[in-house]
Amino acid sequence: MTSLLPLSRAIDRLSQYAAAVAAVFGFLSCFISAANAVSRYLFDASSNAWLEIQWQLFAATFLLGAAWVLKLNEHVRVDLIYSGLSPRGRLKVDIFGFLFFFFPFCILMLDMTVPWFLRSYWSGEGSANAGGLPVWPVKALLPVGFALLLLQGLSEFIKRIAALRGVTGLVAGYEKPLQ
Repeated sequence: MTSLLPLSRAIDRLSQYAAAVAAVFGFLSCFISAANAVSRYLFDASSNAWLEIQWQLFAATFLLGAAWVLKLNEHVRVDLIYSGLSPRGRLKVDIFGFLFFFFPFCILMLDMTVPWFLRSYWSGEGSANAGGLPVWPVKALLPVGFALLLLQGLSEFIKRIAALRGVTGLVAGYEKPLQ
């Protein structure tokens, strides 16, 4: 297990880099949204391309940032018993969840989105709206985002197995939401 920890750290760095790119895209999306609103209301000028780039950048923000959210353990979870478990119990629940839910879901999504993107790319699919943008680049984000998420899941899985074996101390911090 110790030999897989460098791989885990490399995946963590990749997720961090993708999150930095996502942050830039988030900023650009907000900037374009504001500029488009100013242009539309002050100059009565806009285009479908400006509207489409906003949602495409938002999609990029979400899909490229999801792996980093998982790494930070800030993802949404359904807490029925998790918060009441011991740290070892939480690790075991996480491992079970990765094996039986997370990995199969990510693999299924990759299996579905790669051909979907490729068909769009090969056909040069564009927007149905006049003046719209090509669609295939944003469709490429789906398999990329799920691949990043799958890799980060692998990293988290490695860390949890190592923690269960006593190789590392994993701080899987969890704060139960206030209700």
